[in-house]
Amino acid sequence: MAISFDKALGVHQHTLGIRSQRAEVLASNMANADTPGYKARDLDFKTALANAQSNVTSRQNLAQTDNRHIAASSEFTPELKFRVPNQPDTGDGNTVDVQTERNSYLQNSLEYQASVQFLSSKFKGLTKALKGE
Repeated sequence: MAISFDKALGVHQHTLGIRSQRAEVLASNMANADTPGYKARDLDFKTALANAQSNVTSRQNLAQTDNRHIAASSEFTPELKFRVPNQPDTGDGNTVDVQTERNSYLQNSLEYQASVQFLSSKFKGLTKALKGE
């Protein structure tokens, strides 16, 4: 009987990658806090998770049809959106609020760590099952 990692690991394998991408976006926002005209961006987690799960489903369907099919990918990410500023424009067109970015980054890192811990416990359970413990 084959083990389906998609079923065994649940959404946590996808959330880990999305949280990593979001950390990069938030870090970019903080790095550009003083750049005139820079617009703060953020990742829509719900859309990104749905896209990640649909990509897995389409790859599984593709694998079932014909091994000569080529999976297409796109650099366009609909889950990456501009953030609505909480404060009025300071005159330089920059919409980054450093406090908001820091808070979002901290929250994202805590959620990333939670996903790592969930995955770790899932792998421990799989290891025990394989060993027959």
